[in-house]
Amino acid sequence: MTTVSTPGATPAASAKPQAATFSPLPGRPHGWLRRRGWEIVLWLALPALVFLLFPDYLVLASQVSAAALFALSLDLLIGYAGLLSLGHAAFFGLGAYTAGLLSTHGWTEPFSGLAAAGLAAGLLGFLTGFVVVRVRHLAQLMVTLGIGLLIFEGASRLREVTGGDDGLQGMVIAPLFGLLPFDLYGHTAFAYAFGVLLACFIVLTRIIDSPFGLALQGLRDNPQRMAAIGTPGSARLRKAYTIAAIFAGIAGGLLAQTTQFVALETLSFTLSAEVLIMLVLGGAGHRYGGLVGAAVFMIARDMLSDINPEYWQLGIGAVMVLVVLFAPGGVLGGLRGLKEWAASRTSAASPEVRP
Repeated sequence: MTTVSTPGATPAASAKPQAATFSPLPGRPHGWLRRRGWEIVLWLALPALVFLLFPDYLVLASQVSAAALFALSLDLLIGYAGLLSLGHAAFFGLGAYTAGLLSTHGWTEPFSGLAAAGLAAGLLGFLTGFVVVRVRHLAQLMVTLGIGLLIFEGASRLREVTGGDDGLQGMVIAPLFGLLPFDLYGHTAFAYAFGVLLACFIVLTRIIDSPFGLALQGLRDNPQRMAAIGTPGSARLRKAYTIAAIFAGIAGGLLAQTTQFVALETLSFTLSAEVLIMLVLGGAGHRYGGLVGAAVFMIARDMLSDINPEYWQLGIGAVMVLVVLFAPGGVLGGLRGLKEWAASRTSAASPEVRP
């Protein structure tokens, strides 16, 4: 029997193509796990270390968690979307008052109160976003500052609702999952605040790494080019502003529930400036910048106020000057620059290999 072969044909060409399969090498971790493994260890070890080493500072740790979430929400605006804000406390305070008023009127379940706080702040962010994204630079700062001052003045005048300068008192939060009451020592409060921070951090990380987050970074770096390729810039920025408002409201509700008190200062310009300082200290545009900056600011404020309750701001000011002079990108930006400098020194000192 004679086999006829077609010129140029090979046995492989006549074979049915097989679907490509991937079988990971045994013992090698998944790529995502290799990149994020240290983060998983960090998030698991940190609460255990706080409970074991600092049991007397759990109340402060819960407040640091709320402040860290607040700073992360502002980082989405400034660090990734390129929007400026001096009135971010309006969303934080609105979330705090929403959770507080629900509690004083009988709705004491914590998770639903936290969701309501985020929705109320998100609604305000959606409505004001149409004005904020229409302007840029100094005008944007003035618009956000004006919105924050309006909300603060309204809350100050509605004393019968907000409590005015005396704050909103009489909050009662139901036990977590019906089992864990919020005690004076902060055990449940810290576990609850840290869990909410972790969940929101994961969501924010997914948003930043998504095509939407990459589009925001493109609008921050080169808005003209993004407009040329047809990206709806204003719509994307309004969405980012609304999302940031939601997470700021959750942070405010978290602080209200863990302290069971809402002060008028949660809406103040001072708080808007403080969260901006936290972001500058940690490093805007860095995944962990808001977390590091909030921890540094809150711990430094607690230590300095113990030393001198009247002049603690002098110490914070000195830290700010040092950071701006020697690490303009914040703590994380400075560490990254130091790492790159060490790598360049190592490569320069290594002998050149010639073929």
